[in-house]
Amino acid sequence: MMNKLFILFMLLSIVTFGCKEKGVPARKPVVQKPAAAGAAAPAAVQQEEPKVEKEIYVYDPKGRRDPFMTLAQVTKPKVERKMGASPIESVDVDEIKLIAIAWDNKQYYALITLPDKKSYTIRRGMTLGLYNGKVVEINRDSLLIREQVKDYRGQTKIKDTILKLRKEGEE
Repeated sequence: MMNKLFILFMLLSIVTFGCKEKGVPARKPVVQKPAAAGAAAPAAVQQEEPKVEKEIYVYDPKGRRDPFMTLAQVTKPKVERKMGASPIESVDVDEIKLIAIAWDNKQYYALITLPDKKSYTIRRGMTLGLYNGKVVEINRDSLLIREQVKDYRGQTKIKDTILKLRKEGEE
């Protein structure tokens, strides 16, 4: 019992003597100035806070790159759309999806879909794509398009693009 009282007494003494703030000056009472002879009631004295001008930073991105964009960007040269070109001639071949292939005794037909969700039926020898690609061959499961494209040096190269039918269950 005596140990418990001793511990309790020690804790109280630590709390009361240890929690005093040191180094903080005591607040001085606010002295009110006497009211002027003509004033009926004394107005509350307002202490004026020193005005500090805040520095406002304005970011000007002019002439600087976006720090969140990748540094390595592959840009395709913009190809001008030909006047009077059909919709299948004004879309890049990589954006075309092959939906179905049908055939009769004479030839094969391919059903393609463009990015605007419109469908078109094409045959062998038709022109499609931005670079005057020709449909060279249509098989039971694929479509071959041959284009003449300029490479980074400006030389004309032949680019073959094969569009395949997707099998059931594939996306």
